[in-house]
Amino acid sequence: MALDPVTLAQDLIRCASVTPADAGALDVVQKALEGMGFACTRLPFQAPGTDWVDNLYARLGTGGRNFCFAGHTDVVPPGDRAGWSVDPFGGEIIDGRLYGRGASDMKGAIASFIGAVSSFLDRNGRPDGSISLLITGDEEGPSVNGTKPVLDWLAARGERLDACVVGEPTNPRALGDMMKIGRRGSVTATLTALGAQGHVAYPHLADNPLPRLVKALSLLAESPLDEGTDHFQPSTLALTTIDVANPASNVIPAKGTARFNIRFNDLHTPASLEAHIRDVLEEVGGTWELSLQTSGVAFLTPPGPLVEVVAGAVTAVTGRVPELSTSGGTSDARFIKDHCPVVEFGLVGRTMHKVDENVSVADVRDLASIYDRVLSSYFGRPAA
Repeated sequence: MALDPVTLAQDLIRCASVTPADAGALDVVQKALEGMGFACTRLPFQAPGTDWVDNLYARLGTGGRNFCFAGHTDVVPPGDRAGWSVDPFGGEIIDGRLYGRGASDMKGAIASFIGAVSSFLDRNGRPDGSISLLITGDEEGPSVNGTKPVLDWLAARGERLDACVVGEPTNPRALGDMMKIGRRGSVTATLTALGAQGHVAYPHLADNPLPRLVKALSLLAESPLDEGTDHFQPSTLALTTIDVANPASNVIPAKGTARFNIRFNDLHTPASLEAHIRDVLEEVGGTWELSLQTSGVAFLTPPGPLVEVVAGAVTAVTGRVPELSTSGGTSDARFIKDHCPVVEFGLVGRTMHKVDENVSVADVRDLASIYDRVLSSYFGRPAA
């Protein structure tokens, strides 16, 4: 008998796996997968200055095409528990909805992965190829001890992935609304304008960097980076902080610092964005310090076999034709795209990271049916 994804989702929610703690969540996944014959490997990693994070790679089969489901069992903190109407780690079902931290993002999807594999194997037996699951405990954290080092470990072993579905919550309103075929890149810039401190009554004896900082930020924020592409919305630049740390009203400061984030499409790279920023700074003049931190580059899985398989499965189960989107933030798909084609499809994300996070029980089961159809189409087996 196929494993019930709703029961699995409840078991996972009851593990308080707030990043970087695992709290037994990977044990739940491993027990279910080993019961179906998967070879499971636990992969703990710790980058300098970070906490240990446990991860799991499981594979059924040793040859042929390797289809991977990827996701994370770690969750964000519940916040003020007094604001919850239920225990955030209770996994309660009320009026057809499953409540708990991670129900949407993304323990419900991981449970649907497992339920889908179970029903597929019950119906078809082992495929002519391999099925794998890459489950990390670091997606909601710094993302340095999870998917990326697991992928490096796979590459070092000569093991490859041929296609991947990530179970992030992609649907804004109803299951079947949207799947992600790419993601924008993200760069955070820290910009400091340098001058010379002085008395406000004698500004000619000082060099006030703040007017230059304001001018540069205005030029950067008000000039569109692009008009978007066929698959990406226009790139955006958002100011997040301006800091001078000047407690005195009669002192011109020696420097001012601002920080901003750029979410960019595939018309740009971090290097091209840095060049653009430096061109603006040269136009404004003065002395500057600039540093950029890249958390991901823009990527696209163009419409093709994998996109068609997933979209077809979504439509078959839900009756909806999913929008092919690249919107939203970053995900671990940004690491996987360097290894194989990757798309994202999961549950409805309206309550992710919120108090009383919840999903429809019916959606969890329908998502398992979608993933089952994906496997059937990919391996050329009859669908349920």
